[in-house]
Amino acid sequence: MSPEQLLSLGLSKELVVIIVAALPILELRGAIPIAINLFDLPWYYAFLLAFVGNLLPIPLLLLFLSSIIRALSRIGFLKHWLNWFFNYTRQRSKIVERYKRIGLMLFVAIPLPVTGAWTGSLVSVLSGLNFKYSIISISLGVFVAGVIVTCLSLLGWIGALLAGIGLCVFIAFSLWKT
Repeated sequence: MSPEQLLSLGLSKELVVIIVAALPILELRGAIPIAINLFDLPWYYAFLLAFVGNLLPIPLLLLFLSSIIRALSRIGFLKHWLNWFFNYTRQRSKIVERYKRIGLMLFVAIPLPVTGAWTGSLVSVLSGLNFKYSIISISLGVFVAGVIVTCLSLLGWIGALLAGIGLCVFIAFSLWKT
């Protein structure tokens, strides 16, 4: 469903932004541009709604993902797809394996497809990371991604350049501290 269709169902703009942010793949990377550019919400309100919406499913994913994966892998056609997806995720998560918590935060912070909080939760579960540290790392990663996407939504290519420079400085500082 598109955001306009959700609005036609009587949902508020705020609830639509939270729902979009909670969805896998779109997450906050889709919710912030919708909130700012489509719904004309102030950037700070759009950021807050998307941040909260993106974090809503994360504790549940971290707590129950292992059980869900075990149950789904018993279904024949899903078993092959899940194996492919897990191998794909493991290949993309080398930074997490090397730097653990900071790596998880950086993995989630990079605003590219398949590097958000949902995939970060999956990587955390597959890597056996601690629940508390995973929540903190994923939250910080979502915050950084939100700043980048907000800059992009407000400033276009200038925002992309500023966000890219900021992310590079942030990554350099984070890796230097470890």
